[in-house]
Amino acid sequence: MRILIVGLGIQGNKRAVYAKKDLVASVDPYVSTADYKNIFDVPLDLYDSAMLCVPDKKKEELIEYCINNNKNVLVEKPLFLSGEEKFKEFENEANRMKCVIYTAYNHRFEPHFINIKNFLNSKKLGKIYRCKLYYGNGTAKLVRTSKWRDQGSGVIHDLASHLIDTLYFWFGNFSSNFELNYANNYENRAPDNAIISTRINSTYIDFEISMLSWRNTFKCDIIGEKGSIHINSLCKWGPSEFLFRKRKFPSGKPKETKKIIVKKDPTWLKEYKHFKNLCTKKIKTNLSKDLKIERILKKIELEL
Repeated sequence: MRILIVGLGIQGNKRAVYAKKDLVASVDPYVSTADYKNIFDVPLDLYDSAMLCVPDKKKEELIEYCINNNKNVLVEKPLFLSGEEKFKEFENEANRMKCVIYTAYNHRFEPHFINIKNFLNSKKLGKIYRCKLYYGNGTAKLVRTSKWRDQGSGVIHDLASHLIDTLYFWFGNFSSNFELNYANNYENRAPDNAIISTRINSTYIDFEISMLSWRNTFKCDIIGEKGSIHINSLCKWGPSEFLFRKRKFPSGKPKETKKIIVKKDPTWLKEYKHFKNLCTKKIKTNLSKDLKIERILKKIELEL
């Protein structure tokens, strides 16, 4: 695989680390160390796959250019396009050209996220009553200085997309209405704190997202009829703790199983390997989940 990275911001530089020997060139009009200022100047025979680490407004044109020239695409989340018909159009064209469009949601590769998926699939918790999530960082001031990040729905666009994708990963394909319960602009022009809720069948789900958590924090509590599972922190902020509490009937102290992971964030490398596998096996592109996430986020934006 020969990788071209477009955009050498925070995400692009992270992608470059894990692409390593596959990286053949970079594109960025504002970074002097980039090999090219514009993707249209890059010889097409130089690369076969592109990683698009660019603002939302630039994604559509770049994806279209890449798939029209039979290039695989990894695009940073979330995927917003100019019209809903574009999702199916891009999907069909990618599959016709036998190339891949993959929207990057690296949290799916978080070890304890995978543990939760396995627990839910095993039915060890029985009926799921409640799922509560909190995802917070302290980036409000950093985002405030950005020309393109502090606009629109702010933290909702940035972090809610991760959590909505996570819910699809854990609970499978579902149809649900998400509601904005609360949003505020404490330090930024766009919302920097919000609470969103939904129901998946009989399971009530709510999550809070924030740029005002002065210590980076991730928490998850899933309560079921036979027990509960809990996550405290992500690997990148480690140590990351996974706790399973097996309910004692009719009441009493539950049996607890705990696993703590202390290591560097493994999700970027795992996601890169996943992307390479999709491209090697020419797995068909399916953008239906991306369309659902766009619809959910746009509906929430209307409630602001």
